Amino acid sequence: MPATTLPDSAFHALIGGDYRDPFSVLGMHREADRLIVRVLMPGAWRVAVIDAVSGRRMRELPRVRDSALFEGVIRGRRKPFPYRLLVSWDGESEQDMEDAYRFSHVLGDIDVWLLAEGTHHRPYEKMGAHPREMDGVPGVAFAVWAPNARRVSVVGSFNGWDGRRHMMRYRLECGVWEIFIPHLMPGDLYKYEIKTLAGEVVIKSDPFAFRAQLRPDTASVVHWLPEIYPMREDRKKANALDAPISIYEVHLGSWRKKDGWQWLTYHELAEQLIPYVRELGFTHIELLPITEHPHDGSWGYQPTGLYAATSRYGPPGAFRDFVRAAHDSGIGVILDWVPAHFPADAHGLYKFDGTCLYEHEDPREGVHQDWGSIIYNYGRTEVTNFLVGSALYWIERYGVDGLRVDAVASMLYRDYSREPGEWIPNQYGGRENLEAITFLRKMNEIIGTERPGAVTMAEESTSFPGVSRPAWDGGLGFHFKWNLGWMNDTLSYMHDDPVFRKYNHNKMRFGIMYAFFENFILPLSHDEVVHCKGSLIGRMPGDEWQRFANLRCYYGFMWGFPGKKLLFMGGEIAQYSEWNADTSLEWHLLQYPFHAGVQRLIRDLNAVYRSYPALHKLDFEPKGFEWIIHEDIASSVLSFIRWDEAGDFVIVISNFTPVPRYGYRIGVPGPGWYREIINTDAHIYNGSGVHNGELEAQPVWSNHHDWSVEMTVPPLATCMLIRKG
Repeated sequence: MPATTLPDSAFHALIGGDYRDPFSVLGMHREADRLIVRVLMPGAWRVAVIDAVSGRRMRELPRVRDSALFEGVIRGRRKPFPYRLLVSWDGESEQDMEDAYRFSHVLGDIDVWLLAEGTHHRPYEKMGAHPREMDGVPGVAFAVWAPNARRVSVVGSFNGWDGRRHMMRYRLECGVWEIFIPHLMPGDLYKYEIKTLAGEVVIKSDPFAFRAQLRPDTASVVHWLPEIYPMREDRKKANALDAPISIYEVHLGSWRKKDGWQWLTYHELAEQLIPYVRELGFTHIELLPITEHPHDGSWGYQPTGLYAATSRYGPPGAFRDFVRAAHDSGIGVILDWVPAHFPADAHGLYKFDGTCLYEHEDPREGVHQDWGSIIYNYGRTEVTNFLVGSALYWIERYGVDGLRVDAVASMLYRDYSREPGEWIPNQYGGRENLEAITFLRKMNEIIGTERPGAVTMAEESTSFPGVSRPAWDGGLGFHFKWNLGWMNDTLSYMHDDPVFRKYNHNKMRFGIMYAFFENFILPLSHDEVVHCKGSLIGRMPGDEWQRFANLRCYYGFMWGFPGKKLLFMGGEIAQYSEWNADTSLEWHLLQYPFHAGVQRLIRDLNAVYRSYPALHKLDFEPKGFEWIIHEDIASSVLSFIRWDEAGDFVIVISNFTPVPRYGYRIGVPGPGWYREIINTDAHIYNGSGVHNGELEAQPVWSNHHDWSVEMTVPPLATCMLIRKG
């Protein structure tokens, strides 16, 4: 029986797939003035070595101890040389193949240093699976962070999912395992087989995979790193703080179904969704998370692949085509992005190398009480580098205009949704998560530096100061913050019967008290039409006419109020049912005048919003807003002026009762004729048709103005007036 020069312990560890440094013994090596080739090839019948230059067959390698190890001395050669292997799997035919263990390091010294330091802004350029050539040989370079593993292998369809075939090299300096596997190509399936320090074998998907299998399968898929998507000047302008930003929030899987049950593909969505959004006048589409996730019912909020566009709707390139099609139509794309937590699925990040690598070990820091999900360890540089890299990846490689960061409040506070004793104070004894704060600032700073013109938006529900203020000024560095206080107050008010609204008048005007502390987005998001909350139209009081009038009035008030706009799909057609991610929107409702009227109103509100700078230019400055009437509690009427820097203005009047207000006098900025540009009670929206012709201002003092107009304020309606030029 042929022997090996390896010690017994090394031989048995190698055969058992438990050898930490396979590159030190496998491949071609000089040992005691001999040139030895060792090949671990489970399933092989014979293995021979050939000279890669001449093609000469050097020798057949004897099998060692009837195992999967083949080893032999190359006689007549003293120096290592390029070689290939001839492998017979059936004892007859032979396969000419490269040996993965003849190739050198995948990562350069600078890469190793930057990864170890956590300062590589684009770790995805080195980590994961990258098709490339080494020594003129095509294949795939793999790199994965697993510093506490005993052994890591790449397994896949190309090696029978056998972890002994491609055991990786460990880079002690940064805790990364690497290997170049020849002959692989885009489309090949792979995972990492990790042997933990405890001896357990776990199979993990690649955290940096650019593509993944469709659930319930969980393998990663070799895919090219997308090229950099240039930032267009028109997109920079459309994302600016003074731009009209009206966002249509979408869950791609349920906006519309094909044949009643099938998802639309990215290409079909580009053909149908984008023209629809453009027709309604929205400026941006915000997508619920499209990063890969195993469970449809999570809507993407339990992601396992922060670098992979979900395969539910097609390959990654098709999603990039979707973004480009949106941009070509003048529509921006915002991704909902989830760095607050991840699920505990066995193939994901949870205990990735057998230890709490991406997460905290202590459940008081590492587990969300509400969602049962796992919290990232923001104090670990490799983790924050992974997350920041993901944020930049979507913006830079897919060209998305921005990221809406989910559940920021849960990141900022260590006691989020926890009782006393269930959380660990920070180093100063406080409740703030200082590491998460540092991470968010770093993310926003890098995006702002590397991709000027892209934007970030925070879903943050507390009074944490300076969320949308620069990091250098003590803020978190986001461009925008969701105004959840405004949303809660106003929806609560609109749910009241108009008879009782006078007792809650402050809910509609309180938002202006803090409107200019942050750069706010007014969100009527998916969160408001799920979990038994009902639909927006379903929360309006009264009979059918009043419910629709209430909703139209509310939309008019929202589009006039300071802040960018966001509306979840279905809200524009006044869908009756609560949103169900398993079914399509109720498009059939548009055959009914009330629903069609709401859709037409949204289109017209967006058109007016974009056409009149006063409604968006000074959204975040006090000088852009002026109350006219805020104290008419008995009538439940509110009126205000929106100004732009040129002195032009739009007057907004809302009547939150079903009683028309005849002869109602409101102050106006000066003399002239005034006309309606929006009246949510108009017949075209299926309202009652109470309207005003042209109104001439009179020199009658009212509401602190020397001039005023006398008008009829329609019931349950919002009107917008401009002065004729």
